[in-house]
Amino acid sequence: MATVDLAVEICGVKLSNPTVLASGIVGLSGGLLVRAARSGAGAVTTKSCGLEPRQGYPNPAVLDWGGGLINAVGLSNPGVEAMREEIAWAKARLAPLGVPVIASIFAETVQGFGIVAREVSQAQPDLIEVNISCPNVEAEFGEMFAAQPESASQVTRAVKANAAIPVIVKLSPNVPDIAAIACAVEAAGADAISAVNTFGPGMVIDLETGRPVLANRVGGVSGPAIRPIAIRCVYEICAQVRIPVIGLGGVSTGRDLAEMVMAGASAVGIGSAVHRRGLTVFREVCRELTDFMQEHGYKSLWDFRGMALENAS
Repeated sequence: MATVDLAVEICGVKLSNPTVLASGIVGLSGGLLVRAARSGAGAVTTKSCGLEPRQGYPNPAVLDWGGGLINAVGLSNPGVEAMREEIAWAKARLAPLGVPVIASIFAETVQGFGIVAREVSQAQPDLIEVNISCPNVEAEFGEMFAAQPESASQVTRAVKANAAIPVIVKLSPNVPDIAAIACAVEAAGADAISAVNTFGPGMVIDLETGRPVLANRVGGVSGPAIRPIAIRCVYEICAQVRIPVIGLGGVSTGRDLAEMVMAGASAVGIGSAVHRRGLTVFREVCRELTDFMQEHGYKSLWDFRGMALENAS
């Protein structure tokens, strides 16, 4: 069979294949980032870090409910100072493998995003992912920064002003018009977009006790059940922006990844599937993707990237 090329490029950063370890799964330590890379991930993303350490919510915080995961981890992290050390340690070991490191950050204020971006940049990650799905404490009702074009733009500009590293803005699906938010962050200087974060909040109730299972009662929903909605979001974003999009949401097979690429994604994040299939999922997805491409005569992802957009009419 014909040889296929899985290599992609995001903001000038090369990936040997389009799979990206999504934030929040196993990216808390440099050692786990290295394990994911050696298991076949094309790039790895840290767990989101803030300026100060955060404990997050108590257990149970994550549940496999059948159609995917529901989680209320609460942005637990050791703080940007500790995360800098983990990123630097991982970078030294991943550079020879050619696997980029993406540093995910969050903050409660626009100014805070700029500070965290400046601090994490000292570890020289290859890209910075800006998680704007966290609450905006400067807003009257504490809505997330991703909820409005203006607040999303403000955060994007603050990060760009403090980081000489390509910036990916991570969008929430819990908005009326995700394409409008995408256009706003692109105009504000975002170099790429990742979409989407978890849906919800959702709730699962223990039928024996009559109580919500999660300690926080509600949490974000991810996994295979959300994939069709995530595909729609990526499709709508890619129809409106020119910057690269990393597609996220329920991808667990090579064919799932191909669907995201047909919707316009340049690379694809894998998160919940790691919880279900283990770190070998990256190598397995790449093998499944290769089989799909050979079956259809595709030599590279560019042969079918955005095909659904081109066939819309």
